[in-house]
Amino acid sequence: MQYRKWYYVVLLLALALSACAGPAETAAPPATPDESGAGAATAAPAESEAASGGEMATLNVMTHDSFAVSEDLIAGFEAQNNVKVNFIQAGDAGAALNRAILSKDSPLADVIYGVDNTFLSRALEADLFVPYASPALETIPDAFKLDPDNNLLPVDFGDVCINYDKAYFAEHDLALPQSLEDLTLPEYKGLLAVESPATSSPGLAFLMATIAHFGEDGYLQFWQQMRDNDAVVVNDWETAYYTNFSGSSGQGSQPMVVSYGSSPPAEVIYASEPLDDAPTASLVGPDMCYRQVEFVGILKGTQNQALAEKFVDFMLSVPFQEDMPLQMFVFPVQSDAQLPEAFDLYAQIPEQPAQLDPAQVAQNRDAWIEAWDEAVLR
Repeated sequence: MQYRKWYYVVLLLALALSACAGPAETAAPPATPDESGAGAATAAPAESEAASGGEMATLNVMTHDSFAVSEDLIAGFEAQNNVKVNFIQAGDAGAALNRAILSKDSPLADVIYGVDNTFLSRALEADLFVPYASPALETIPDAFKLDPDNNLLPVDFGDVCINYDKAYFAEHDLALPQSLEDLTLPEYKGLLAVESPATSSPGLAFLMATIAHFGEDGYLQFWQQMRDNDAVVVNDWETAYYTNFSGSSGQGSQPMVVSYGSSPPAEVIYASEPLDDAPTASLVGPDMCYRQVEFVGILKGTQNQALAEKFVDFMLSVPFQEDMPLQMFVFPVQSDAQLPEAFDLYAQIPEQPAQLDPAQVAQNRDAWIEAWDEAVLR
């Protein structure tokens, strides 16, 4: 879910342009380590700093680089538990997991957040975690609980979907595609921008949606048809969304793009002028979106297990869950959490998102990408 950092860049630009008009009312971008009450994002030993006499402990939390949370929430947790939370940003989700695996014998953190379902099997096979059945799991739907042993607990989810330019389809009196199969029809020739799964997280997620739908024996035929229908392939989400997609810049040639279910509300939240409606929406037919779930786990070797459990409970609590959408543009897994108004109004959540068994993904990811490259780009 690394697209979220780009939204922060956009927000910073918007704040700079509106500085003379007073403070913005939208969510602030994540603070730098020196500004944040959450502590510096640098590595530190995963050992307790608590001492006799009630001195403050330090809890080290490893995250991916897109992690963000409101400072007042973290400050409240720290005050309530007499602890300093030190966030260690360790790259994207894969890089953070690699770092945790490499430091397994001398862990850098007490807790890790951001392992997603595409890396779940690998993370569990590495035997990194202390199981913990948080009481908050009782109000989280079973569909998100992908680890029955509670080594990794679900925190949030997001859907990689095809976003479309509402104005383009209205002006051309063109019906919306209702399925992946529809994308191969002549009327949609050259109208979709996709990211390479070899270089882009949403590109990989969309590839996996097609594998979930067509199976390992059929997905390459679909992609060959997409190539013949002039689907445009680019390396990264930023290029696809801000250069190729007509619904964002207004200048692109493709009115459809592989992006996220949270992109339409983001268009409204970060608009330079107030909008009455989102200019984009998502196609949410069966298997047209791929669901990504992110997890938190307590790392073996922690000297702060009780505090680590409290932090996991905190991440699954309603206040933290309700803070996430405007901080990281993800959706809460906690059924009691309420979405921000913009998400309620402009985000489409698929009833039948595509998903694959994490073990199947771990075993076949590289082979799928290589086969896609051969079928689409060579």
